[in-house]
Amino acid sequence: MDRLDNTIRPYAWGSTTAIPHLLGAEPTGEPQAEMWMGAHPGAPSRTLRGPLTEVIDEDPEKELGRAAVAKFGPRLPFLLKLLAAGAPLSLQVHPDLAQAKEGYEDEERRGVPIDAPHRNYKDANHKPELICALTEFDGLCGFRAPAEAADLLAALEVDSLKPYVDLLHAHPEEAALREVLTAVLSADREQMAATVTETAAACARLGGAHAPYAELAHHYPGDPGVIAAMLLNHVRLQPGEALFLGAGVPHAYLNGLGVEIMANSDNVLRCGLTPKHVDVPELLRIVRFEASDPGVLRPEASPDGEEVYETPIDEFRLSRYALVAGAPVHDLTLGTPQILLCTAGSVQAGEHALGPGRSVFVPAGEKAEVSGEGTVFRATVIA
Repeated sequence: MDRLDNTIRPYAWGSTTAIPHLLGAEPTGEPQAEMWMGAHPGAPSRTLRGPLTEVIDEDPEKELGRAAVAKFGPRLPFLLKLLAAGAPLSLQVHPDLAQAKEGYEDEERRGVPIDAPHRNYKDANHKPELICALTEFDGLCGFRAPAEAADLLAALEVDSLKPYVDLLHAHPEEAALREVLTAVLSADREQMAATVTETAAACARLGGAHAPYAELAHHYPGDPGVIAAMLLNHVRLQPGEALFLGAGVPHAYLNGLGVEIMANSDNVLRCGLTPKHVDVPELLRIVRFEASDPGVLRPEASPDGEEVYETPIDEFRLSRYALVAGAPVHDLTLGTPQILLCTAGSVQAGEHALGPGRSVFVPAGEKAEVSGEGTVFRATVIA
């Protein structure tokens, strides 16, 4: 079992206080957006044996287990994070596995540099993800029913939004959502900026269900993504609740602290709320234009005290344990690799004492016993 020393990413949207508060550290005044736990080549966790990437490369079957290597290859297939949003992240979607492979191979054939700002596919993998709230957590997830989106827009009484309201009422669901999103993202930027400014003022005046979009416009003035965001479900998670974001589902995180886990990929197609490149034709190819309930997840408890967040993919499996002082030790030994993360209290993981924000990597088959009083999240794979 290896104690992890993890990199904190200072993205501009990050909270300046949430991660330091969890770690019991003094804020630096700079944003601290994400703490990465795993073997992502961009910022692998460090261990006493070296970077986790190198530890795994030296003997993948020993560290990951034969079954995981056979299924996912000689790499840790997930990345675990603490995510602290102090401002909205970009509105985005992720491709499915076939789309990611096709897009990556196409850009490789065309010689698009991997670090080019207009490159869409950094790798050939998909990027399903799960966010579990540690504090109250706001986000956008999946399309509203077109009639609901039409009502939200119509209530603003902004003349330039009326064509979108009519489209949402006049077409079948998929066509309505596709036509409106296409129109918003393809509109003249000056005219759209004026529409967003007028929309933001109306949202601030009305408040209630419109308030989140006034806040978006405050952070991204004139951005077409503000209007696109109004097509989506607004979700407020309570601590312990989670969202699963599958391929093609537009989403954005707005505010809050959570534990995030995802397949090990960097593939993101942006819809707005960003100064970065938005490839509208490719985005429209990837987005799934179907209205859906955001599907708030609550953990399912097992007899041994494990609370599992069920998802339809195998690259990761997230669960948590609420440990009680004096209770029997929990044996978490598995034939797959694990990362254990303490988010509250004081946890003993093998020989390691873990406080909030501290984590360990457990190689496949390694003895893993936890005890103490607090909360520990367990990240592994299904192999």
